[in-house]
Amino acid sequence: MLQFKIQSDSDIPASKQLFDQIRFAIASRQYPPGHRLPSTRQLATMTGLHRNTISKVYQQLEEASLVESMAGSGIYVKEQNKQDISLPETPLFSQYPQESQLIHKTLDELLKQGLTLSQAKELSLAVIDWRLRCSAQLVVTVPSRDMGAGELILQELEKALAIPVELVSMEDLDQVLSQKKSATVVTSRYFIPEADSIASAHANRVFPIDIYDYGKELAIIKKLPQDTRLGIVSLSPGIIRVAEILIHSLRGDDLLLITAQASDRHQLLTLVRSAQTIMSDPASYSLVREAILNVRDDIIRPPDVICSESYIGDTSINLLKRELGLG
Repeated sequence: MLQFKIQSDSDIPASKQLFDQIRFAIASRQYPPGHRLPSTRQLATMTGLHRNTISKVYQQLEEASLVESMAGSGIYVKEQNKQDISLPETPLFSQYPQESQLIHKTLDELLKQGLTLSQAKELSLAVIDWRLRCSAQLVVTVPSRDMGAGELILQELEKALAIPVELVSMEDLDQVLSQKKSATVVTSRYFIPEADSIASAHANRVFPIDIYDYGKELAIIKKLPQDTRLGIVSLSPGIIRVAEILIHSLRGDDLLLITAQASDRHQLLTLVRSAQTIMSDPASYSLVREAILNVRDDIIRPPDVICSESYIGDTSINLLKRELGLG
């Protein structure tokens, strides 16, 4: 802990002395952004000042936007927003003002790391060129135990991007990539470490996708009457396992949960005969409807069927479009 000292015989008020010392500690990065300042009790012991005086100093620091108070936690050094760099009035800079500032700040960080401006340019162009080469082919990969999840990703990407997409099991990924010059490997964040270790050996890029949050579906489940027979249908056994965990955490034993993989026809028919409400992923929806038609003579009232919006989050789709130059 830094030692702050107050000169009692100074013409400068004690509060001003403490304020300037703390401000210097922040400016010199002895107290970096996010650092927790000493408590008023600690500073009172250190400086001999009354805690009320120290509280007023902290209030002045907060008014100067140097620190911020977090209720129940303490006083922390605030990240100082760098002022935007003055850029020349060019059409490109004017068209992308925020993006231009971001590039300048990134260059500043690279220079701090020891690169020259020429080296930063060479490195940036090399990274961009590599990503452009990798965008020529799109490969979806998941472990073979959950190829259903891969099929969901494949279907949604082909629909959203309107380009060919190849589905490869994680176990076969090394062999497939060894035969390709470059590719972008797409997978769920669940499988990133394994996919990255394989793809990096072939200088391929890995693009992580975020899963749709199922917020609307969970809200519906929360409102279902107690003892509702709820069916969950998906191509992916992984999604079914996660759904079971989420639903149980949300409703406990209030609901009777029935699950089925869409590819298991016998299991699916059993489910549609029993469930009052069914939730399915988009790829399974038509199979669920077909199964209901096949057993319509065996059931008094057809179940309500709710199709989830997607499997991949919109943000991931839009980022991938830009990565591939499609949007």
